[in-house]
Amino acid sequence: MKTEEKKLAIKLRKKGLSIKKIAKDIGVSKSSVSLWVRNIQLDFSQQNKLKNNQHTSLVVEKRRQTRLSNELQKRQNIMKIAGHDIDSISKKELLLIGASLYWGEGSKKGKRVASVANSDPVIIKIMMRFFKEVCGVSNEKFRGHIHTYSHLNSSVALKYWSNISGIPINQFYKTYIKQSIASKNKKDRLPYGTMDIYVCDVKVFLNIMGWIEKIKELLIKENK
Repeated sequence: MKTEEKKLAIKLRKKGLSIKKIAKDIGVSKSSVSLWVRNIQLDFSQQNKLKNNQHTSLVVEKRRQTRLSNELQKRQNIMKIAGHDIDSISKKELLLIGASLYWGEGSKKGKRVASVANSDPVIIKIMMRFFKEVCGVSNEKFRGHIHTYSHLNSSVALKYWSNISGIPINQFYKTYIKQSIASKNKKDRLPYGTMDIYVCDVKVFLNIMGWIEKIKELLIKENK
């Protein structure tokens, strides 16, 4: 029995403090305080004060939620207005977008294939469009490779990325599974791992490298 804490809780309750406030002040659970002070009757003024305090807390929380909602609406409105600046994307613009994404996310080593990896399904979809519509890559030249963790379901990940990319499952390399100490009950930031798109065409790789170099050249030149 926490004798000293109980005595203090009773003393504070007699002053009209709420059970929540008492529990916080003396560092015990609300259930313990509730048990200790259950026989203490508050007078009318004390009861009114607690009700008013509770009402004030509810008002403050409501105002906070309203403020957050208004801020979110403002942000969404700004984004919506900004979106009006773009009404379509041409093939030339898709080339610049795809080359820029490859510049940041793709492999630039001297390989005979072009490859790009990402965990964002939207990026994977955009790069598939880029490879097909700009680079003219045929379906049979695509390969997929998944990197995932041992506590995740690799079969589910394979189906997921095949559906996202449009690459048939039989064109995926064997999934790379990394050992993980993460708990299955823990929220996973990458529930499907990451995917690599491989394009088995050296000319495609060289074209992309050429586009990237030209983008660099123009950006640097125009900045002078």
